[in-house]
Amino acid sequence: MSVPPAAPGRSSRLPSLTGMRFFAAFLVFLFHLSLLDAYSTDGEGHGPFASALKNGGWAGVTFFFVLSGFVLTWSARDDDTPGAFRGRRLAKILPNHVVTFFLALASYAYVSATWGQGIPNFLLLQAWVPRDDVFFSINNPSWSLSCELVFYLLFPALHRRVSRIRAERLWWWAAGTAAAIVLLPLAVQLLPTGETFGPNHANSPLYGHSITQMWLVYIFPPARVLDFLLGILMARIVLSGRWIGLGALPALALTVVGYVVSLEVPFLFSLNAVVVAPFALLIAAVAAGDARGRSSAVSGRVCVWLGEVSFAFYLVHQILLSVAQERLGFREADSPAEAVGAAVLLAAVSLLLAWLLYIGVERPVMRAWARRSRRARATPAAAPAPAAAPAPAPMAAPEPTRPAHDGDSSRSVTVGTN
Repeated sequence: MSVPPAAPGRSSRLPSLTGMRFFAAFLVFLFHLSLLDAYSTDGEGHGPFASALKNGGWAGVTFFFVLSGFVLTWSARDDDTPGAFRGRRLAKILPNHVVTFFLALASYAYVSATWGQGIPNFLLLQAWVPRDDVFFSINNPSWSLSCELVFYLLFPALHRRVSRIRAERLWWWAAGTAAAIVLLPLAVQLLPTGETFGPNHANSPLYGHSITQMWLVYIFPPARVLDFLLGILMARIVLSGRWIGLGALPALALTVVGYVVSLEVPFLFSLNAVVVAPFALLIAAVAAGDARGRSSAVSGRVCVWLGEVSFAFYLVHQILLSVAQERLGFREADSPAEAVGAAVLLAAVSLLLAWLLYIGVERPVMRAWARRSRRARATPAAAPAPAAAPAPAPMAAPEPTRPAHDGDSSRSVTVGTN
């Protein structure tokens, strides 16, 4: 999976993108927090906080999907293999998923979970099922991992094909991919609406909208491959020297404007169509700065550490929020100060749980995988023992043996999981 070499002076590390990962995950946390009864003025999802964050979850996941394609392309190795790449990615996401799946099941989901929900969730197939009681069941955020599995399966082929695109045409391909994402809701609107989100989502901006249409635009893995592909294309644009020079601050301003616009457009367009292009520009702009060694507000040690635990934070936070409301009865705050204090406490405990998951599961598994990969590369394939011959015969020159290689990407781009 070769990538054109970076221009002189570029770095393989992307600390700012690492830090930005946490802020995207925290945006998802705030979105889920806003759905709790205690954070709406009337207990039905209304109020300034809930209104401002109503698209935060969709935006955060879209950022992750575009970033995933970008980072995997940036860190691709010439000597990697599809099998090694996929094994590495599975080692990254599956242990955390298994732990949080059973944690959610033990904490609250055991009350109502069915086999029809549990099996697809555990196997990360829930995003293929057009039912909200399946793709949003057990540990809600894990549905996005169902899409990530598809990304990892397709990445070697997608990367190979994108690498063959002539550099001067990359922007056209990126624009076409972004246009497809924007136009998808328009096409989906022509389909029958079918069943709509009901009382279980009364506090959510999903309430009253078509489940099937929302699933096709936002959940369905083949549709989300477009976001991932856009990230691949943007990485190739930067790596090939075709970046337009847009700075991180102007790109961030465009992102803020895009998010504000998303609060006003029709529901299907608010999911990812409005923010995906600004996110792609922001990720490329920040990466271009990182690659040239420029520091930023999110490239410091604390932000990088937060980015490293962001995947675990993303998977544990909803479990804690659900326990707080459904098991501990946190449904009302007597004052704004109490509401803010509870939010800070919930965020801090989520971060603590994320750190424990990171140091207890995610990091040890990844280190074990890296050691296994290094051993595999260092151990040459054993040459077969010569067969006994009844009579001497001319000895052919032996073929050189090649070291086994499973493609562990120890040349890490410090962006955490993708």
